[in-house]
Amino acid sequence: MNAQPLNDPGPGAAGGCPFGHGEGPRRLFGPDAATDPVGVYERLRDEHGPVAPVLLEGDVAAWLVLGYRDNRRVLDNPRQFTRDARIWRDWREGHIEEMSPLIPMLGWRPDCVSQDGEPHRRLRGAVTDNLLAAAGRGIRRHATHFANKQIDAFAATGRADLVMDYAEYLPMLVLTRVLGLAEAEGRELAESSAQVLKGGEDAVLHDKRIMEILAELAERKRSEPGSDFTSGLIAHGAGLDEAEIVSHLRLVLIAGHTTTSNLLARVLQLVLTDSARLSGLISGELNITGVIEEVMWDSPPLAVLPGRFATSDLELGGHHIQEGDLLVLGLNAGNRDPEVRPDTGVSVQGNQSHLAFSSGAHECPGQNLGLGIIEVAVDVLLHRLPGLRLAVPAGELSSTASTWESRLDSLPVEFPV
Repeated sequence: MNAQPLNDPGPGAAGGCPFGHGEGPRRLFGPDAATDPVGVYERLRDEHGPVAPVLLEGDVAAWLVLGYRDNRRVLDNPRQFTRDARIWRDWREGHIEEMSPLIPMLGWRPDCVSQDGEPHRRLRGAVTDNLLAAAGRGIRRHATHFANKQIDAFAATGRADLVMDYAEYLPMLVLTRVLGLAEAEGRELAESSAQVLKGGEDAVLHDKRIMEILAELAERKRSEPGSDFTSGLIAHGAGLDEAEIVSHLRLVLIAGHTTTSNLLARVLQLVLTDSARLSGLISGELNITGVIEEVMWDSPPLAVLPGRFATSDLELGGHHIQEGDLLVLGLNAGNRDPEVRPDTGVSVQGNQSHLAFSSGAHECPGQNLGLGIIEVAVDVLLHRLPGLRLAVPAGELSSTASTWESRLDSLPVEFPV
């Protein structure tokens, strides 16, 4: 196995292609994918079945897994589908450019997401232990503080955009407290984190800036430890080295911010476009957990999860997958698979078998932290701003998708003051 870091791909031209079967891979980005990603997934399903050949940014070839059961097979079988990108054939053959916007999402790093087996267990244990400790130190208290602080900034105006004024920054402000960062760094980190998920030519530069800030944090916490995630990671018995510490800080920061902010915006969208849900939450007759479950089925915060790599030649979804091929997991498409969910209008409350948090050994370890932030954020907002309502017709709300996610563009609201 090549141990060379994935952000040092070596010489070679871009544009490797693993298919070689005459299929016509569809680009998983561009105008149609940005405005109607679900439509793209369904067309791919119709054309290719539960697994489809696609091209990612830079015309990088991949297999998009669309079927629910196929997603579970990939996620639950690390021996066949590893997260270790060092076996990615296109990278090993020099087809991935050094500044590819895919590198921040797919590249190998010394973190638990990039490894399987014993290295994964050692590193994930350190992350899980410290996430549990962070939750015990008052995630909901931090979320309440910052939710009120965000609302204070617009409460007297009678109007707000709940994406930019609330959902986009609230999770990051909580995470700065958890990691031991200064609150002032939250906005810069939120913007850089969003750019990493968005992709494009600046993704690598924003990722580098995040790493610089977190390296400075780790250095500071070695000499000035506190009761925060960073200090706990440094002191953990797993004995993480400097690169492992900074890589895990990055992992928690980016994954925690982007998924939680996106999910919070979608939950608020669902609540504010359905008067029955809104009144039920305000009166206490409806539990916010059920609303969150609906959103995780229909609009998971990561629509496409990067990525897995075939460890040998095999068949998946009727296609021949070659060793070293890249697979990306269609979490949104899998949740909508007509074979397991023939009627998307049927209630899914109480059904937690969605793919929103991934599955298997790499299932999101911080999901309870994110859900806690969202529950507090919705509760504080609805009780601070009685009479909250959409300021535009629901049909005017729009979203923009990148390769990995579909984000609500804005959520304009108004309320009496």
